[in-house]
Amino acid sequence: MIIMINGAFGVGKTTISNELLNEVEGSMIFDPEEVGSMLRNVIPEEVKQLEAVTGDFQDLHLWKELTVNVAELLISTYKVNLIVPMTIQKPEYLNYIINGFKGIDRQTYHFCLTASKDTISKRLRERGEEDGNWCFQQTDQCLKSFKENNFEEYIDTENIKVSDIIENIKDKLIMES
Repeated sequence: MIIMINGAFGVGKTTISNELLNEVEGSMIFDPEEVGSMLRNVIPEEVKQLEAVTGDFQDLHLWKELTVNVAELLISTYKVNLIVPMTIQKPEYLNYIINGFKGIDRQTYHFCLTASKDTISKRLRERGEEDGNWCFQQTDQCLKSFKENNFEEYIDTENIKVSDIIENIKDKLIMES
């Protein structure tokens, strides 16, 4: 099983993923940001300037493909369920990854966590982010994209206990499995 936890930076993906790790037997967290960090370190600057003019590693051609390939290797090697926290707002990237994940395991679920801009900003500050950094810069575009596009199962995290969000997700997994 693959459980994707999507949403804007600061919405609670890491918190929810870590709690799910305790609830979903035989699971591990796979954060595609690690793939992006690796690509940032190995791809020459001139290539990054051509492929990812926005500075977003998700625009690097290899990122989507490697994300799917690493997920497949983790599952086939370690026989685990994957919990995949990621901020992915471009529908074409999301579709590529979801379809790739479904090719690995038909039991692929995508949950998009939501909250108001004020709540997200407050949570970012609470975790030590500085106003105006990359995370803050992405909030408006994420919220707009999540509203305008179908990101499947939405879960509002505004004033809701983590345990209730976890139960909501677990109920969806049980209902659809």
